[in-house]
Amino acid sequence: MEPQTLKGTTTIGLVCSDGVVFATDRRASYGHFIASDRAQKAFNINDAVGATVAGSVGDAESLMRLIQAEASLYEINSGEKMSAKSISTLMANILQGNKIFPYLVQLLIGGFDGDQPRLYSLDPIGGLIEEKMASTGSGSPMAYGVLEQDYSENKTVQENVPVAVKALSSALKRDSATGDGMDVVVITKQGFRKYDDNEVKAIAESVVKKK
Repeated sequence: MEPQTLKGTTTIGLVCSDGVVFATDRRASYGHFIASDRAQKAFNINDAVGATVAGSVGDAESLMRLIQAEASLYEINSGEKMSAKSISTLMANILQGNKIFPYLVQLLIGGFDGDQPRLYSLDPIGGLIEEKMASTGSGSPMAYGVLEQDYSENKTVQENVPVAVKALSSALKRDSATGDGMDVVVITKQGFRKYDDNEVKAIAESVVKKK
């Protein structure tokens, strides 16, 4: 019998003219059972780089602890923050090195390489692709339907946050493994910022009114 893992997710990453936007849901499922409505899927790696995770909760959390520790050690030793590309490359090497017993995850890593906002998508065995927009998890087909129409890399973070919320709202409605609210994170020159629940609710309501 195939082992059950906590899974089910929709995550979104968008490159903007002045930063990166991430949006994720909060549901973790165990087969057809909703195991948690508070799953964390967006992580702060350092003030200039963040990540989202989809897949096995245990594998994802283990990887995030590892890469956060590596980023902290690099900053202590060099006095500089690891860039999005450096963190993504290190993570790809870790995943590739464990491909015999892979981490069951899809990752989006985004932030700054110098002055440029970047977004990278990683598969479970270390495939690394730079993207302008990306969505992972079971609800990603629904999210892409909105993103293809409304997203533009020339928009600012403030302009693309409602696009991410609209795309995630579409997945929340149609994918049973996606649900229980959403988290929105932005990374700009000012650093890593997570929107509070009231801010996300207001944005979601404004998106619904515009339909």
